[in-house]
Amino acid sequence: MDLFAMGNARKKEANAPLAWRMRPENLDEVVGQEHIVSPGSPLRNAIDKDQLHSLVLYGPPGTGKTSIARIIARMTNCHFEYMQAVTAGVSDIRKVAVAAQDCLKFYQQQTILFVDEIHRFNKGQQDVLLPFVEDGTLILVGATTENPLYELNTALLSRMKLYILEALEAPAITQIITVALRDRERGLGNLDISINEESMAIFVQASQGDARMALNILDTINNSYVNPNEHLDITAELVKKVTGKLMVKYDRSGDYHYDTISAFIKSIRGSDPDAALYWMAVMLEGGEDPKYIARRLIVHAAEDIGLADPGALSIATAAASAVQYVGLPEARIPLAEAVIYLCTAPKSNSSKVAIDAALSKVRTGNSIKVPSHLGDTSHSQAGSKLGKGKGYKYPHDFGGYVEQSYLPAELGKVNFYQPGNNGYENTIKEFLQSLPDKTKK
Repeated sequence: MDLFAMGNARKKEANAPLAWRMRPENLDEVVGQEHIVSPGSPLRNAIDKDQLHSLVLYGPPGTGKTSIARIIARMTNCHFEYMQAVTAGVSDIRKVAVAAQDCLKFYQQQTILFVDEIHRFNKGQQDVLLPFVEDGTLILVGATTENPLYELNTALLSRMKLYILEALEAPAITQIITVALRDRERGLGNLDISINEESMAIFVQASQGDARMALNILDTINNSYVNPNEHLDITAELVKKVTGKLMVKYDRSGDYHYDTISAFIKSIRGSDPDAALYWMAVMLEGGEDPKYIARRLIVHAAEDIGLADPGALSIATAAASAVQYVGLPEARIPLAEAVIYLCTAPKSNSSKVAIDAALSKVRTGNSIKVPSHLGDTSHSQAGSKLGKGKGYKYPHDFGGYVEQSYLPAELGKVNFYQPGNNGYENTIKEFLQSLPDKTKK
């Protein structure tokens, strides 16, 4: 590289975004992922010893996945190839694999292939990778924000070690911002900038566990408000002005979507209205369709409350209807009312258990035959010609109940529905026990 090229490279580096300049240069600078990169951890040992295995780095944006891959590239003696899944095709994969085979054959040097956003690879592309990973031609390092259990082929995933990166906690974000303000070479240390605790707390909240987002906010403040010859105190008002309305990081089609709705439903099932309202607020602030939330409430009312409180289903469907009529933001109120009601209602899953048991019986049975006395008698000759309806006892002629069989004889004795001990099901249990036919033949 000549002096002119070196000068251009330095200028480009100096003008690069702050998040790019402050990226970690070694594993000790990786913040908030100590469970993965701290000394003595399996991945750290593999990197330090240059004995890397195929792996997946899975976690939210801005948690250090690509940074760790860059550090691996710098520390390893292997040949390192970078590939962006959104732009690469099968031919690119084959080309890298052929080069890796030559590298191993002629130089006894392995190749590490880093695939950013590996979840973007379709099944065909992943299948092309598989044999090269299996025979050791490639050491595959993938980074993904999507759950690899769903996005990667089972065969490929079984040959890779999974490392989970966590969203950064407040101390980690605080450390990253503090270092960026003090660093004279890569950061803003040559400028007279200060920040107080209140402003830092807003930084942490606005970043949503994403180091890149936090540094981008700081970069925007620097570019818009910093005068090199003057002191700047980053106030809470200034941070709010830059960040605007704080947005919740929520992907309506991604893994966090399913985790959040799971936490929401489990909070209702666990009778915790505060937790359920919190998770619903996360979804609403993240832009979730309120009709989706309403549908889940209807399912939950039947699945986890059921006959312990039959009114729960009516409340849930009424809330769903209200969402259709009024929309947001007003729809948040009937949704909240339904959530609180479902949380505080007695719980029973007997309806779900009963129908699942009945379905299992049907699916494993040899044949299904309706007993003749239960058959359809709408045709005037159904009884005389086909014997349908003969022997049927009309319950109302016996005061509302009469003992008779309503199941195929070959099915024997079954008991799909077993009332629980909560709420209205105690009344149901008493009614069933009062009937003469307790065996439900």
